[in-house]
Amino acid sequence: MEIVESSEQLSGIINNVKAQGKTVGFVPTMGALHQGHISLVNKAAETCDFVLVSVFVNPTQFNNPDDLERYPRDLAKDLHLLKDTGCELVFAPTVKEIYPKPDTRIFDFGNLDKVMEGEHRPGHFNGVAQVVSRLFDITQPDYAFFGEKDFQQLAVIRAMVRQENFDVKIVPCPTIREEDGLAMSSRNLLLTPQQRKKAPIIARTLFESCNFVNAKSIDKTIEYVINSINREEELKVEYFEIADADTLLPIKNWKESEHIVGCIAVFAGEIRLIDNVIYKKGIS
Repeated sequence: MEIVESSEQLSGIINNVKAQGKTVGFVPTMGALHQGHISLVNKAAETCDFVLVSVFVNPTQFNNPDDLERYPRDLAKDLHLLKDTGCELVFAPTVKEIYPKPDTRIFDFGNLDKVMEGEHRPGHFNGVAQVVSRLFDITQPDYAFFGEKDFQQLAVIRAMVRQENFDVKIVPCPTIREEDGLAMSSRNLLLTPQQRKKAPIIARTLFESCNFVNAKSIDKTIEYVINSINREEELKVEYFEIADADTLLPIKNWKESEHIVGCIAVFAGEIRLIDNVIYKKGIS
């Protein structure tokens, strides 16, 4: 497994790989890797001839400087986790390597980046689009792999690929959970023992609410989820919305869409956790 920091060096390696007719699979990460990330790498190895992983904490997608400062970083541990996977190249650039000059691009994704996460984290998805487009330019992948835990991010990246005409196939991968149901996240490392004990209630409540489809109203379902989680002293819901899974616009009844998602953000102390559940699965 090779580790590079230089975009120029990386481009040379990728060009050589492609000259051999091999397909390139790319897994972009912000490090603090866990088995959720490893599942993406494994999927990439099953799909592609050559697998590349980036480790880069992107400053432009953090609207809270304290959140950026707190974000866990441990490249040595990340490399140790990757060495027994199908990853052949790790790109671990500096901020200056990704942004040799300030990225002032503003993307327009309609409502996709303005609801839910976008409403509560202004500028977040513009930063995501900046870094992912920059990484795509550098890595030139045939396939890129993203987890469905970040459901809205996946929708935004698909829109960005269409807008920027990137020749890359976006591959969504299922959310990987701990044994107690908590969605795997790098931020879980920041939870106190008591917060970690309570955090699985988020997923448990979402799964319970699946029984409400066509049995209770959307409003009653939202009320149930928020109240059930807020009942726990360590947890506080920032938002919970039930929306059309393609447009991400909120819906008022279960018959309004054939593809419905519930997306949630919850604070455990100062640590922000997100998750989602599919209520009705359409063709995406």
